[in-house]
Amino acid sequence: MSYQFMAPFTFKKGITLKNRMVMAPTTTMSSFYDGQVTNDEINFYGARSGDLGLIIGEVANVIASGKGFEGELSIASDDDIPGLSALADAMKHNGTKAVLQIFHAGRKSNDQILRGQQPVSASAVRAVFPADSQEPRALTADEIDDIITAFGAATRRAIAAGFDGVELHGANTYLLQQFFSPNSNQRTDKWGGDQQARMGFAKAVIASAQAAIDQYADRPFLLGYRISPEEIETPGIRLADSLAFVDMLGDSVVDYVHVSMGSAHRTSLNDKTDKTPILTQIKDQLAGRKPLIGVGSVETPQDAEDVLALGTDLVAMGREMIREPRWVQKVADHDEASIRYQLSPSDMDELQIPRAMQDYLNGAFYSVMHFTTDPNAAADYQNQAAPMEGFEKKM
Repeated sequence: MSYQFMAPFTFKKGITLKNRMVMAPTTTMSSFYDGQVTNDEINFYGARSGDLGLIIGEVANVIASGKGFEGELSIASDDDIPGLSALADAMKHNGTKAVLQIFHAGRKSNDQILRGQQPVSASAVRAVFPADSQEPRALTADEIDDIITAFGAATRRAIAAGFDGVELHGANTYLLQQFFSPNSNQRTDKWGGDQQARMGFAKAVIASAQAAIDQYADRPFLLGYRISPEEIETPGIRLADSLAFVDMLGDSVVDYVHVSMGSAHRTSLNDKTDKTPILTQIKDQLAGRKPLIGVGSVETPQDAEDVLALGTDLVAMGREMIREPRWVQKVADHDEASIRYQLSPSDMDELQIPRAMQDYLNGAFYSVMHFTTDPNAAADYQNQAAPMEGFEKKM
């Protein structure tokens, strides 16, 4: 059978992916204490590269105050470049393109992770989820400028390390999203206010990253942006807000838009009368201005085709790429019968899944990893938020 997702895709900058399958950012929690790359991470991505069109590497913090969890990658120092270069090389095997996601966690951190420092955010507003969130300190204007500069410096380091692009992580309730959210951003200076004003931080970060690309890139280099379409807090981001944000991205310099959702077919969490898939609404808002990456509970080849049918240009898989590193190769070889849709705990070492990640999969993601030992495995997230989207319970 001939699949649309196996066709090549070329970005306007001239970077061509050999197919439309993307490995979504997949948190391994396996970096050293200081954010340096480990062999576990190199082996994990090396086992999954070579067949995919694109790998989007897990998130790296751009500044020390931006660390969100233990075992997180750092791109905050030039000392990080050699390790990141080895990681990029592992991802780029046999022509797979490699993009690195970069971010600041903002209030989605704590003083233990930050070695005694209080988390920071747009405003001093504690997150509703998780329940043990700490109240952050509101960033000063100078600190905001420093973070914007840090995103540009991180982009320069990603260029030097050999990646094909960076993705700004504006999803999953991290700092870029916190500045856009009326829940976490209650500032009265130029960084806060109405919907358009709350886009200012994201616009400044995009400009900083693009300036680094313009100055340092000696080859075509992608700049992507990831969003979460809704928050459930009141006040919070609603789908109409995100569509306005997407409209801004459509007119910006970014090269693609990536949506973070547990299910690609999800409709609005807040407006149950809205039956149009969110991805379709975002596609309509972009109106062809930017490529769109869809993600969420994609497992089978038909799942991937169905996501493209929603109007996306590329399809990302996260959990399925953990279970089946050779998914694309098996489709190409007409060997779909051997694709692994379940995960045996005894196979995780063989699949190069780092031990820290194994613990994570056995925890927050246990019910949706399709473990062979789980008699109650869920089919997917259906019309609910996933843990990585910033919620501690199912909706």
